[in-house]
Amino acid sequence: MRLSLNKIFIIPLMALMLTSCDDYLDITPTGSVIITTAEQYRKMLTHAYSVIPEDRGLATFRSDEFLMDATISKEDINSYKDIWIWNDISPDESTSTFNWRRYYQVIYEANYTLESRNNITEGSAKEVDQLIGESYMLRAYMHFLLVNLFGEPYTAVADPYSVKAIPLKLNTESEDVLPRNTLGEVFDQIISDLDNAERYMNIEQWQTGLHYRFNTVSVDALRSRVYLYMGKWEESLVASRRVLEKRNELSDLSSELPNDFNSAEIIVALEQTMTAAYFRAGKVNTELWRSYNSADQRRSKYYRQVTASNIQLQKGGSNQYACSFRTGEIYMNAAEAALETEGEETAREYLLKVMQSRYTAAYYTQREAAVMEMNKEELLTEILAERRRELAFEGHRWFDLRRRERKEITKTYLGETFTLNENDSRYTIRIPSDAIAANPGLAN
Repeated sequence: MRLSLNKIFIIPLMALMLTSCDDYLDITPTGSVIITTAEQYRKMLTHAYSVIPEDRGLATFRSDEFLMDATISKEDINSYKDIWIWNDISPDESTSTFNWRRYYQVIYEANYTLESRNNITEGSAKEVDQLIGESYMLRAYMHFLLVNLFGEPYTAVADPYSVKAIPLKLNTESEDVLPRNTLGEVFDQIISDLDNAERYMNIEQWQTGLHYRFNTVSVDALRSRVYLYMGKWEESLVASRRVLEKRNELSDLSSELPNDFNSAEIIVALEQTMTAAYFRAGKVNTELWRSYNSADQRRSKYYRQVTASNIQLQKGGSNQYACSFRTGEIYMNAAEAALETEGEETAREYLLKVMQSRYTAAYYTQREAAVMEMNKEELLTEILAERRRELAFEGHRWFDLRRRERKEITKTYLGETFTLNENDSRYTIRIPSDAIAANPGLAN
């Protein structure tokens, strides 16, 4: 079906449903109302924000952060084990799935708002511009998540313009067949949308309760991550610095966790990465747990040790831990990017800033001395290790493995061993079979 834009728009505000008819982006409106005002478009974007998938958290099961064993409930084993062991060919029918369609639902609502810009009534120019800026951000972020789940890692290909990734959806027209764009085309569009978002957005910080919405600082926060994933170090460093000029506070772990939606670090509190379901379905990998020194405050704040082999996560499990962008990530992005551009001295400054806020004073003095003596190779190892500790279970690890290491990972369940080989093709998730069934061109 097609929905066309006229002077007055008919669209569901809170009940858009994606169906799997002949068109993989077919959209069936239910409970439609006429939408014309800025307030109504704000409600539509609020809905778009609310249906963004928690797939960065689901991807955690594919990484080396979680353990699963016989103590996990049967329901959770059925839901997540096949993701955990990278069984993408014949998963259990009750296995959770990555949400291809919901990303495009959000993109649709963003596109609808963008196409309606000149027809939005009863709102100031600043209000309308903010809506348009957020719509560009939503479209950019959804395509970014899609391409990093279902596309090859940008840093792993010689020519990103020769490798097919995911379809770009840049309008509200519903084509029968929407082809996959190349990796390069998708990233170019993401960057273009970020540039447009910057032109329109005008709110630097939302009040608590509304800071799930994108703001002006979030443009560079996403740029910092996008360019990092592309291996464009200079651009990532520039974006990181612009963020830190405005937002540079790190949490005091004695009073708050950094990914708490109300912490001093939060730039955007949108995604609940570790949902209650994910939270209860696995245990912390003991190898990860052991990487935290006893003088590292995160060891007791992020985790709870039940037994020697049973480490429970504490930084998740409710919407209190909604966090898409925070300053801790930006410091780590800056450290990594600075090492690849300006060298060890600048990289150390960003790294040590995080370490000073996480370790006891006495142990930090020791670590600082060690860091100051590290060469580039040693410092990179330290930055990546510190990044893993700092951002654990916040939806970064799987993507960091894809872009930097693509190492071999081995997991054991009831005596059976499962291996993700180095540079394994399963570092890229398959496009869902129902999407391919509706649009066979996605298989090519």
